[in-house]
Amino acid sequence: MKNRDKQAKKTRLSIKIAGFFIFNCNFLVLNCFGGILPAIAGNNEAAVLSVVNSPENTNQWDAIAKRLQTVGVKYCVIPLSEVKSAADWGDRRVLFLPNVEKLTPAQAIALEEWMSKGGRLIASGPVGSLSAPGVRQLLRTLLGGYWGFSLNDSQQLKPVQTKIQDWASQNGLFGKIQGGVVIPNNLNSQAVAVWNSPDHPAAVLTTERSTFLGWRWGTDTASTADLDSTWLKAAINRYLSVPTGSSKKVVGGSQNCSTSVATSPTSNPTTQNNTPNSTLSTSNSALNTTPQSSQEAIDQLEQTVRLDVVPNSNEPIDSNQAIALQQELENLIGRVESAHLAASAYANSVGEITNNSPSLKIEPTQFASTKPGASVVSTEQALTRAREVAKNIPLLAAKKNYALARQQWLTTKASLWKQFPVNRRLAQPEIRSVWLDRGTIVRAGSEEELSKIFDRLAQSGINTVFFETVNASYTIYKSQVAPQQNPLIKGWDPLAAAVKLAHERGMELHAWVWVFAAGNQRHNQILNLNPNYPGPVLAAHPDWANYDRNGNMIPVGQGKPFFDPANPEVRQYLLKLCEEIVSQYDVDGLQLDYIRYPFQDPSAGRIYGYGKAAREQFQQLTGVDPVTISPKDQDLWQKWTAFRTQQVDSFVAEVSQLLRQKRTNLILSVAVFPLPETERIQKIQQHWEVWARRGDIDLIVPMTYALDTSRFQRLAQPWIASTKLGSTLLVPGIRLLSLPTVAAFDQLQLIRDLPASGYALFAAENFHNELEKVFSSTQGRVQRPSEPIPYRQPFQTAAVRYTALQREWQVAWQNDQLKMPKTAISELNSQAEALQSALNQLAASPSPGRLIAVRSSLTRFQYQFRGWTRPETIENRYQVKAWENRLLTIERLLRYGERRMNFYP
Repeated sequence: MKNRDKQAKKTRLSIKIAGFFIFNCNFLVLNCFGGILPAIAGNNEAAVLSVVNSPENTNQWDAIAKRLQTVGVKYCVIPLSEVKSAADWGDRRVLFLPNVEKLTPAQAIALEEWMSKGGRLIASGPVGSLSAPGVRQLLRTLLGGYWGFSLNDSQQLKPVQTKIQDWASQNGLFGKIQGGVVIPNNLNSQAVAVWNSPDHPAAVLTTERSTFLGWRWGTDTASTADLDSTWLKAAINRYLSVPTGSSKKVVGGSQNCSTSVATSPTSNPTTQNNTPNSTLSTSNSALNTTPQSSQEAIDQLEQTVRLDVVPNSNEPIDSNQAIALQQELENLIGRVESAHLAASAYANSVGEITNNSPSLKIEPTQFASTKPGASVVSTEQALTRAREVAKNIPLLAAKKNYALARQQWLTTKASLWKQFPVNRRLAQPEIRSVWLDRGTIVRAGSEEELSKIFDRLAQSGINTVFFETVNASYTIYKSQVAPQQNPLIKGWDPLAAAVKLAHERGMELHAWVWVFAAGNQRHNQILNLNPNYPGPVLAAHPDWANYDRNGNMIPVGQGKPFFDPANPEVRQYLLKLCEEIVSQYDVDGLQLDYIRYPFQDPSAGRIYGYGKAAREQFQQLTGVDPVTISPKDQDLWQKWTAFRTQQVDSFVAEVSQLLRQKRTNLILSVAVFPLPETERIQKIQQHWEVWARRGDIDLIVPMTYALDTSRFQRLAQPWIASTKLGSTLLVPGIRLLSLPTVAAFDQLQLIRDLPASGYALFAAENFHNELEKVFSSTQGRVQRPSEPIPYRQPFQTAAVRYTALQREWQVAWQNDQLKMPKTAISELNSQAEALQSALNQLAASPSPGRLIAVRSSLTRFQYQFRGWTRPETIENRYQVKAWENRLLTIERLLRYGERRMNFYP
């Protein structure tokens, strides 16, 4: 579903306690005065450093080589074009990427693996800036940040004002350099040097495993040879100054050591020719592994809605783009103001407010991931400045001052992010869910350790846990239906423990189940199994497998075999498995994941679904074997697509009916892709609008994963605003991997300002301490009666949320933020109190009659509210829209509550 195993691997690597390494003095001596030549063949054991030569730094190589000799360390040269695996990065402990701007996905993944084995990385310049988006994100994780933009002039490099690391405090490290701003994006990253310019942006960034120099090392136009050499020498020594006894080599790294640079390396990507066959092979060759795509489908989805603002770029900005940039800033201004208003309204309810607009006068909270040394401005000042910049963006674009427009946009966005009131409570009752992944469960290893995870989640205000119960056909518990429990679980029952721990803390526990994905090649690696192993169920029942039209069980570019949803035995097995979970364990809900076919591209001949049962059934219906048809056969192709879609639709209906007969109060949710409806049906045969309208499910959880709020909004908002979901609630998903804390909060604020009932976080393994601190402050538990959960107590949630909305209006009126006439305010107050009374009565004693009265009152109030606030939309458009969305959320909660009342009177 979520590229979880890839993410799990990243997180495991990043949280390992990796100490620094040392070489004995008799093995290596860094000579500060004399030069040492590159290591020669046969003596490469003396080399401590590998330096990467790439097309981007070939023209700079003479200067780079001279500086390396000045440093006085033996080194080997690695041509980037020869790197295909982790071993190719070499067995030397330290790797240097001087101004390497383009890595392939395979090289970046290999670099991550190499660092996980103890390798240490030094990089300089706009590293990876020309790489694919997925590569750039991985490099951000490895380096703890990224090259933001180049500075126009040389700037003085100076130490940070906070406590500096010893290795970065020596003489000779600070001087004038022509460089760029490196932007931290990881709470584990730390700036050790900054630029002497406004806000003191970071110039040198470090993590435990990396050092990132914010200039093009080895180029005379950027820095002097002395400064370059001193910084590299200090960075290398940083990784050598640890106790004796550490490993002196990277395990599995190549011992080859080249001492010279060959001709300019080139990259020769290979292509695949996928020619559809009319027949399917069911031999063992059908289990052969297939190349992995450079990007997972969920990452490709984000790229379709991207709005990139490239630092320091002079690319033209047309009028439409300028307006889009302006709107993005205005929306962010609105989210900051909305968050402060919500915080003030909550504080007012508990008697904390003593003066007007206090939330706009407090100092912004500083994150570990924000630039150090930045001057502190008040929220009022930041908002005023942001409005000026937003107003000027189209003017700058019209004057063709494109670089300045982008720079001001980025700087203003960073400034506004700092203004969020992340240390004040502001959240209303909402679904606050998190996926607790298999890797985190396995690492916990016991109920005692698992309880610590639940303590953190509960303290952070999380009220719903999607607990990974079936993954790649392995159950997390000992099953009487499934053939095998996850072999990494020994001596305890994680599902039983999770149910107990959640309920003790007032949280809900929903079993998260893989449905049609039957195996996982990455999980095979973890278990040291053959990569072609299809999982324990398909191994026992190979006739249950699905295939592409070339006879491959694992689709091209993907790592998971799938069941055939048309196979009656498959369906019966899965139904029994779900029934076992809800019967044997007191789970509060069940989430269906991989409730679809794998990704396909019909236009390229990549089509999936040719299981034995599916082919037989379709041929009985149409007289045609589906493997012989193509999209050119429009009528037959439409029938084939509808046939596969119906297999998924009918299974959802069957599992819903079965489980609700067993447990009437069970909550059923689905994790789904937020592709456009028609495209989704063609590519993965997932038609979740149908499931929602039929009432088969309670929650739709779209995986709207994005690394910035504008992309997240473009993915999530169409579905939040959709009228095709009946009374089903929609809960957008946020992926925490590589997402800065303040960016995660910004996405949450967007959700709170839209007509949504909550969010889902992927995943627990990325729920770090800084995020926990913010959540505890803004939505954590308080000494009050427990908050209602929207899907469990929709009427109570509606009443509480409406009370919070009234408090926002009161604060706005008190602070003269509303320009409505007094007569309108008086009328609004009167109608608002009547609606509040009706909502309270419904929440206390639900009945069809009270529900009808509330819905009538709400509809009338919504119509009048638009008239009362029409003048306000001129100056405060975002906030008025947010209020209208809050009213719409209440309307949706009433509609959902009506359905549950009819189902469970």
